Amino acid sequence: MQPMLATRAATLTEVPRGSDWAYEVKWDGVRVLAETGAGRLRARSGADVTAAYPELAGLTEVPDAVLDGEVVVMADGVPSFEALAERMHVRDRARAARLAARSPVTFMAFDLLALDGRDLTRTPWTERRAALEALPLPERVLLSPVYPDLDDLWQVTADHGLEGVVAKRGSARYQPGRRSPDWVKATHRATRTAAVVGWRAEHAATGPRAPGGGRGRLGAVLLGAPDTDGRWHLLGRAGSGLGGARGADVARALAGHGRDHPVLDEPVPAADARGATWCEPRVVVDVAYLGRTRAGRLRQPVVRGLRTDTDVDPWEAP
Repeated sequence: MQPMLATRAATLTEVPRGSDWAYEVKWDGVRVLAETGAGRLRARSGADVTAAYPELAGLTEVPDAVLDGEVVVMADGVPSFEALAERMHVRDRARAARLAARSPVTFMAFDLLALDGRDLTRTPWTERRAALEALPLPERVLLSPVYPDLDDLWQVTADHGLEGVVAKRGSARYQPGRRSPDWVKATHRATRTAAVVGWRAEHAATGPRAPGGGRGRLGAVLLGAPDTDGRWHLLGRAGSGLGGARGADVARALAGHGRDHPVLDEPVPAADARGATWCEPRVVVDVAYLGRTRAGRLRQPVVRGLRTDTDVDPWEAP
């Protein structure tokens, strides 16, 4: 089963209000479905990520259920995606145990899809939520709080450096794999996933080696995304966020994926194409940015980490 997805509101005024709506914090982590009976964790892509989070083994104590939630790493009381990025693609159990001891994750549970073999996806959110609140939750698993007032929660999330809010319609069914208007998200800063469609080397003495061990080091990545018709668009060039282990992870992932021409279905500006090595769009990264230009390019994109748990967010006209 794939998780239900929220539609994006460009501004707070686009977030629904009314007696049938409730509001939650949008946690800055990665989506995970927990199958407690099987002791299995699945990413948004469907991949088994149980080995990555050994500290969540206590979920097997929950009655046979499927929980939807967000895995986060807290830093100074606030979720840190950068800290989580080191954890999400680890599959070696010994390394995962070392990382868990140093920066443990928390599972923020916010929905209940099945209980004791009974499918709950066709029941209203209010009923699913009540059943979730009645479950005993183990250590490192928390219930994501629900709030009645959008404006208060928006201000609190801004004051505490949280990502944003999610509005949920109380009468809504759970729609696996669908981006539904029954869930609406608004964020204080824009984030998205993007595919690396090319990279540029930086001839410097520090930084991650360029993909394939070539001369120079990874200095920037060119980002792209497909629209609903499968046409690829350029999102921009990101050089920020590629230092240290994060850049090394991206460089390793890019090795062996080169191609002669860009996958993009639109002309690449000379300033971006100059010195670029093109690659298959198989490596996905999480990106933060300040907005989009009229051409659809991301303003001041920063790479936040490698993503192996999800696909590329589709390109949409600005």
